[in-house]
Amino acid sequence: MSDLDPAVFRQAMGRLAQGVTVVTTTSGGHDHAMTANSVTSVSLDPLLVLVCVETESRFHDAVLDAGVWGVSMLSLRQRPTSEWFATRGRPLHGQLDRAPFTRGEHTGVALLDDALAHLEVRTTSTHPGGDHVIVVGEVLGLTIPDTIGPALVYYRGRYGSIE
Repeated sequence: MSDLDPAVFRQAMGRLAQGVTVVTTTSGGHDHAMTANSVTSVSLDPLLVLVCVETESRFHDAVLDAGVWGVSMLSLRQRPTSEWFATRGRPLHGQLDRAPFTRGEHTGVALLDDALAHLEVRTTSTHPGGDHVIVVGEVLGLTIPDTIGPALVYYRGRYGSIE
């Protein structure tokens, strides 16, 4: 058993500036979404990314069931969207009504409009990671819009931006 304090660990990890994303999937006839700052590139050959998903979240079961997911990399102006999808207990039905989106060509998952970039992903493996599962997937499609604004970042428990 570790003597390390989880609150201190969280504070230390908060000093790592991270980009903010919304990860989406479709399962059981419903769209599911969550805010995540734990999306990471893994490999260029093949193109792989990972996301860490809390095992107690409803997104966990949905993404494992669906086998495909999308990543929308958020711009500064999408902070309210990030806050909404980070809200625990929000209604499942109609949760994407607040965020305009289009369906991904390769997966059919919701990809948020005005994002800095989108990835469409097929799960290739999962790995237990404490109270989370690490979901690794192959990138099936990606889009990068012509216009780009400041990126939404999370640092020391607060939102910020970077150009």
